[in-house]
Amino acid sequence: MSHLLIKNAKIVNEGRISDADVLIQGERIEKIADFISPPIDCEVLDASGKYLLPGMIDDQVHFREPGVTYKGDIYTESRAAVAGGITSYMEMPNVKPPTLTIEALEDKFALAGQKSIANYSFYMGASNDNLEQIKRLGKNQACGVKVFMGASTGNMLVDNIQALEGIFREAPSIVVTHCEDSPTILANEAKYRAEYGEQIPVMYHPEIRSREACLKSSTLAVGLARQFGTQLHVLHLTTADELSLFTPGPVSGKQITLEACVHHLFFSSDDYARLGNQIKCNPAIKSLTDREALLRAVNEDIIDIIATDHAPHTWEEKQAESYFNAPAGLPLVQHALPSLLEHYHNGIFTLERIVQKVCHNVAERYKIADRGYLREGYFADMVLVDLHKPFTVTRNNILYKCGWSPFEHYQFRSSIDTTLVNGRIVYREGQIQEPGVTGQRLAFSR
Repeated sequence: MSHLLIKNAKIVNEGRISDADVLIQGERIEKIADFISPPIDCEVLDASGKYLLPGMIDDQVHFREPGVTYKGDIYTESRAAVAGGITSYMEMPNVKPPTLTIEALEDKFALAGQKSIANYSFYMGASNDNLEQIKRLGKNQACGVKVFMGASTGNMLVDNIQALEGIFREAPSIVVTHCEDSPTILANEAKYRAEYGEQIPVMYHPEIRSREACLKSSTLAVGLARQFGTQLHVLHLTTADELSLFTPGPVSGKQITLEACVHHLFFSSDDYARLGNQIKCNPAIKSLTDREALLRAVNEDIIDIIATDHAPHTWEEKQAESYFNAPAGLPLVQHALPSLLEHYHNGIFTLERIVQKVCHNVAERYKIADRGYLREGYFADMVLVDLHKPFTVTRNNILYKCGWSPFEHYQFRSSIDTTLVNGRIVYREGQIQEPGVTGQRLAFSR
C-alpha cells in the first residue's frame, strides 16, 4: 500500500503530548493532524490508548562486526534494536580489524547496507598514530571520532598527550570519549590482586575502575576541548563527581555535551551481589548515590543524551571464574526504552523528557538530517508504546545473538507495540516483521 495511517495516537513530541493522526507516504511523514481521513490504498493502524514516539537514536552501540560476530552482528543486533524501539544507531570502532582507516570505515557502511534493519552510522576510531586518517575524514562521513581515553582493546587506547592534542585540534567532526585513566586503574588492579589474586570479587569492579580514574580522564577531555575549541561529547558518565565539569542548558547551545547510559540509570553497585559479571562494564556501575545524581542530572539538563553502550558477550564468557577473564559489557538495545519507561512509571522522568534525551537531543547534537522528531517531511522512524501492557524478559523472547540479558525475569510495566523504520513496519506485537534491509545510512547537516 502507498500510505499508512496511524489513527488515534497520543503523540509525544517536542515537549508536549497531543492526540493526533499521522499519515505516512513511502519513507516519510506526509501529514500530522487532529483527524485524517484514510486515502485510497491506505493501511490503517489503530493506536488507541497507545503513545507514539520518535524512534530512539542510540549514539553508542557495539554490534561486533566485523571480526567478533560470534557475540553479535549487524543483522542480529539491529533486529533486537528495533524490537526495543531503536530505529537508528551509531556503532563503535573497536572491532577486528579496528575502524582506524577510511577504508575500514566504508567497509562497515557497506556491510550495514546489506544487513541492517535499523538506520546506521559508524565512528572513526582514534589511536596514537592514525591522525592523518582522521584529518582525511569528511565532516559528514562518520557520526564522529571515538577516542578511548582509558583501557581498551587492540590499538585503540590513546594515551599519548601529543596524539590527544592532535586529535582534539584536527578532528573534522564531533569527538566522543570514553574517559577512564589507565594508570589509576592499573594501580587499583595491583592493590586488589595483592589481596585476592585472580579471584577478585566483582563487587570491587567500581573500586578498580574508580571514580578517581573517571574524574581524572574526564577533566583532561574537557580541558583539551576548551583549549582547542573541539566539539566534545563525553560518553557514559557514571559518577556524581564528574557532573560539576558540565553545564546545564539546551543541547543546541553547547560545545561540550554529556551522555548517560540506561544501565547506569537503572542498576547500582548493590546489584553486583545478584547479577555479578552480568553487569560488569566499563566504566563500572557505581553507587546508588551516583545513580541518583545521574537521574537528577538528566532532569536538570546537565546530561544531554541517554544511550545504551550495548556490548554483547557470550554467556560462557561472562561466567569466567577469574575477574580479569570476565569481559566488560552487556546487551541492552532490546530493553533500553522499556527500562527508561520504568523511570516514567516511578515518577522520575516524564515521557517528554525521555523523548528529548533519546530522540531530539541526539538529532540536534549530531545534526542528523530529517530524523529524531515527528514532523511532516521527516523520515517515518517511530515507535508505538503500550504503557499498560507488561512485558517480562525471558530467554525465549531475547533477540540478542548472545541469548541473555541482565533484565531476564524482570517484568517491565510497558511494552513496545510497533516499530517503524523509514515508513515500514519492522516490529509488531512481539514479532520482527522481516521486511528486508530497511535501514539507511544516516545523513548529517553539519
